[in-house]
Amino acid sequence: MLVSDFDYHLPEELIAKQPLADRAAARMLHLDRGGDRLEDRTFRAFPELLRPDDLLVFNNTKVFPARLYGHRSGSRAQKTSQHNPAAKEFLRGQVEVLLTKQLAGLEWEALVHPGRKLGVGERIYFGLEASEGSHELAAEIVGRATFGERRLRFDPVDDLFAVLSRIGHIPLPPYINRPDTPEDREQYQTVYAKALGSVAAPTAGLHFTAEILGRIRQRGIETAELTLHVGLGTFQPVRTEVIEEHKLHAEWFEISPETAERIQRGRDAGRRIVAVGTTTVRTLEFATRQNREGRIVAQRGEADIFIYPGFQFQVVGAMLTNFHLPQSTLLMLLAAFAGRERVLGAYEHAVRERYRFYSYGDCMFVES
Repeated sequence: MLVSDFDYHLPEELIAKQPLADRAAARMLHLDRGGDRLEDRTFRAFPELLRPDDLLVFNNTKVFPARLYGHRSGSRAQKTSQHNPAAKEFLRGQVEVLLTKQLAGLEWEALVHPGRKLGVGERIYFGLEASEGSHELAAEIVGRATFGERRLRFDPVDDLFAVLSRIGHIPLPPYINRPDTPEDREQYQTVYAKALGSVAAPTAGLHFTAEILGRIRQRGIETAELTLHVGLGTFQPVRTEVIEEHKLHAEWFEISPETAERIQRGRDAGRRIVAVGTTTVRTLEFATRQNREGRIVAQRGEADIFIYPGFQFQVVGAMLTNFHLPQSTLLMLLAAFAGRERVLGAYEHAVRERYRFYSYGDCMFVES
């Protein structure tokens, strides 16, 4: 199966650069995967589309300010620039770091720019004047990772996440194409976010408000939460022509005993499991494949499941999801769930009807 099979045309002006002031006012395309029925709704109608015995599962991960701007050590930059005088100003200039995955303690995987100039042993300084003599945070590049990232080790600090909260930036996706603002710290976050660790929001959840959650509770619909920290596995591009050759980056997840019990009890009773977002879908489908009985049990680890057409879903019966990039693994997952032609037809409809796309955009509810 080719990556090009999952392409579609999207006018630039349909990419949402700002969130709506009212999250629940987002448009929602209701797709019946058992047929060709499409309905244009708003997200505020979502609670009424749920069945009384549905189990609604959320990813409660929380985005942290994972993008850092700093400078290389002055001595290293000066030494390197002697071989290329024209590059001296650049080498002393800004370094961009996107933390993608915590490994252990103060060690992280990260995307760095300019990557070719930052080798093992390089030190980077962040905050204040971002220099060797005046900085809030420092790190050393200690190795390279599988997908071109670097491994960074931060110098000891009392509370790394507290420092990141002060000096870091919310890692908005590149297609938003604007600097992050203080408002993004709240807007690029679900209202139920709890577990700090994601470098991107589970965007289907951005539409929920306290009022919507209250209406879901009033209807007596059971809910559960799990955690998957969104990293490169969710948004990395497919760099192979044949999708079966693509390997997905692993992301950390956890399912608590209470959540596992609720989900498995619902499955045993034949109830529908409704996943909020593709990260929730991937976590549930990965977790059920970790034991021979195919049951959901309490567990934590790293999920690297790649879902594309031909995949047999064992847990998820319906999903809420945003509109995804062409040729992305998220679009392939949706095509696996509802059928490639049906999904691409729904996307064509959304383009014609001027839906807003991607992270800050509108959503789809896919069921049968």
